This record gives sequence, C-alpha cells and structure tokens, in this order.
Amino acid sequence: MVSAEAFTRMPDTAQLAENPLYWPIVELVAAYERRELSPVDVLEHALARIDALNPTLHAFLGRLDDLAHDQAKAAEQSYQRGDAGPLCGVPVSIKDTFQIDGEVTTFGSLVYRSSVSSHDSGVVRRLKAAGAVFTGRTNTAEFGQSATTENRFFSDVCNPWDITRTTGGSSGGAAASVLAGLSSIALGADGGGSVRIPAAFAGLFGFKSTYGLCKNEKGLAAMSEFICPGPLSWCVADARRMQSVLTEQSYSRGSCDSSLRIAWCAHPESRPTDPAVDAVLQSAINELAALGHRIDEFDLPLQGWDEVFGPMVLAEEWRERGHLLESADMLTDYERKSLEAAKRVTEEDVQQARARHSEYRGHIQDAFKDFDFIMTPTTAVTAFPIGEAPQYIDGQRVTRTWGAYPFTSPFNVSGNPAATIPCGFANSLPVGLQLIGRTHADAELLDLAEDMEAVLRYDRQPIIHKWALADIDNQRAVLPQ
Repeated sequence: MVSAEAFTRMPDTAQLAENPLYWPIVELVAAYERRELSPVDVLEHALARIDALNPTLHAFLGRLDDLAHDQAKAAEQSYQRGDAGPLCGVPVSIKDTFQIDGEVTTFGSLVYRSSVSSHDSGVVRRLKAAGAVFTGRTNTAEFGQSATTENRFFSDVCNPWDITRTTGGSSGGAAASVLAGLSSIALGADGGGSVRIPAAFAGLFGFKSTYGLCKNEKGLAAMSEFICPGPLSWCVADARRMQSVLTEQSYSRGSCDSSLRIAWCAHPESRPTDPAVDAVLQSAINELAALGHRIDEFDLPLQGWDEVFGPMVLAEEWRERGHLLESADMLTDYERKSLEAAKRVTEEDVQQARARHSEYRGHIQDAFKDFDFIMTPTTAVTAFPIGEAPQYIDGQRVTRTWGAYPFTSPFNVSGNPAATIPCGFANSLPVGLQLIGRTHADAELLDLAEDMEAVLRYDRQPIIHKWALADIDNQRAVLPQ
C-alpha cells in the first residue's frame, strides 16, 4: 500500500485525500515527469482502494494485477528514458466488453465467465501503446444490452453519490471507477447512450465521437452500426487526451467562435423530464448565454430513431448470440427477452430499418443548417433507486426501456458526436446537459464543452470528500452508507 508520504508533493487541485487518481491527467503526468510520483506507487494506491471499495460498489468484474504491474513498471522506465506516451502510467479502467489478450473477457455474461481472449481489440491495443495502466475490467450490462448495469455476476453497480441508486449503463462500472477514485479515467462504449447515461448519473464528462472515427478492430459485435468507444472522465481535457489516443487523431485545445448559434430542446419528442432536472438545466442554459452565444429554443425533430435502432440492434443480437437461447438459464432476463424478440425480426424489417437509417441521418444533419450545436437533457431524471426505473415522470406514464433516458440513442442513430457535461444537482444528485455537434465536428464540440465546463463550475468536492478516506486499511469500517 502507498504511504501518505508518497503523495506529499501534489498540485493544489489534488490536496483532497492525498489521492492522485483525482488529479487531472496533465498534472499526474507532470508529477511522473518530475519523478515526484511513481506509476508503480499510484497503481498500488488504486488497487488498495479497489480492494476496499469494490465489494460495496461492484465497479469491477475482474482485476488485471499482473498486467497492470508490468504496465506500471514499463511506464516508470519510459519516464526514465524520456519516451513516455500520452497516457503513460495513467490508471485506466477497461469496460469488460473490450478484449484484452490473455485475460478473461466476460462481456458481462456468465456464459463467458471463464473465456480468455486471444487478442487485444483495437482500442485496447492503442491504449497499451500509449502507456496506460489497466486497473481492471469494469462491470457492464450483459453484452451492453441495457441502460443499467445489473447482470448475473452482481446486482447493479452502486452510484457513489448514493449507493442505493444506479449508475446507469451499460458502462456503469466505468463511471463508478472514476467517481470513487479507483481509476483516473475509464474506457466505455456508447451504442445507445452507454457512456453518456452513466456519466450523467455520476456527474462526469462523457463523450461519444462521430460514428466510425473510433474503430475497435476485432471487438465485440453489438450495436455495430451505432457504437462508439469513448471516455468517462472528471474533465474535458482528460477525455480529449484519451480520445486522441482512441482515434489516432489530434484533439488539441482550440478556441470557439464567440457567437455560436446553439439550439436548446428541453423536451425532445415531447418527452417528460423531472421538473427538478428542468430547473437545473434552465439555470445552466442561462449561464451559458453569458458566453455570448445565441441560444434559441428549438423543437428538435427526432421522431423515427427507434424504428431504425430496434430492428438493426436485434438482428445483430440474433445473428451473433441467438444460439445462447439454448443456455437461457445463464442469461439475464433482459438479454433472454431481447433474443426472443430478435428471433421475430425479419429480413424485410431490417431492410426497411436500413432505408430509414439513411433518411434519418440526413434529416438530423438538416437541423444543423441553422445551428452550430444542439443541446438537450442527457437524461430525463437523476439516478433512480436500483431496480426501480421510473414508471411516471412529471405525471406522465413512461416506458421502462426508454423513459428515464430517451435523449441519447437518437444521436447514435444519426452518427453525430455527442457529449454530456455535469451542470448541477437535483434531488442531491448530478444532472447532465447533452451537447451535440455536426458530424466530424468532434474537436469543436470538445472546445465548446471545455468553455462550458469553466462557466458551469460544477462542484465535485463533496464526492471526493466522501470517498477519499485517509486510511485505506480502515475504509471498510467507515464506508459511506
């Protein structure tokens, strides 16, 4: 375990709890470069926290200790040689839907609980090359097929803000790993909101790139026409650094036009939102107007995305995993029901969905003829109690599948880059604001998000205080309830 003395020389922003896992990556890397911290010591600190906190949070499905120690030692040597990569020595958690050569990859399913991968998927290979240190495999919905993170291994991942509540999904473990200070940043995947939803529920920044920019060669086949690997992080700058690695493109900080045209759609498709969430978002919109941008209310035409998304996702599920119905007793209820529904999808259904997909993408791009960016709520509610998705929101009946989070999937279908940024609290829980850009305007979207981050001044100190306990060995005894 790392002693407190190992972390005495710290940036001012990281004084809380002597935990370098909460530092901005640029400051962590700078401390490595100055030899003020060792990647090996920081890894040991992360593993000690995981030992103490994971039994409560269920953030990780598995550890990667041998690999992580090798990576941390290699990172230390890289700093000594002066050839460190952009994530060298940075503790990164890996969603357990990404294959890691020689390691178990479960995809959140008991069916694959002992399945050892024979290769690295594309994004894992790039993270390794950048010098990242893998803290472990984070909890995920089975095959990424749910917007919460319960599976047959654990109940849902517990939200560190309130452990009786969900982190959302399917990258729920990724969100908890960053929020509780178990990793510096997390790799997730977003096929229908699976990065943005848990980031919003956790009060983190989450980013989904333009479809196709972030390839994951030889990765899990699921939601393939819509999915994008992406980061969950404390700040935009950290996500920018990881995104540059994942896409093999440079996303250096730029400056935004001072008079952007931004559309604000408070209730896409007339969907209800919690009035407390509405109030926080409206306050954030008012603050953003002070940046000088023109913000206009706009009735965003999103209808029809589900007619594309459903048939195409289910058809792939049946093609890739239909045979698992023979082992239905090992599946979650939602995966079994998905496969049973997928069995009824016809080739004609898929062809019609593909035709609508092209039309829908063009339809959404037309909205950007009048606007530079679009903003919506990220979720309709704050994090709800585990296993109790809301049936009513603001007095209106909603579906269990999409009611709490109907605003993210439309932009997986359209292929636009999208992000969620924390903007305040409702019901003592974080609220996320969703930003959407034109296709291939990823860099500009990150720039706007970083400008907004400075204006919104989101206060993370309470959660850092809550989980940053001074004595790791005694954390079990004083764990927040």
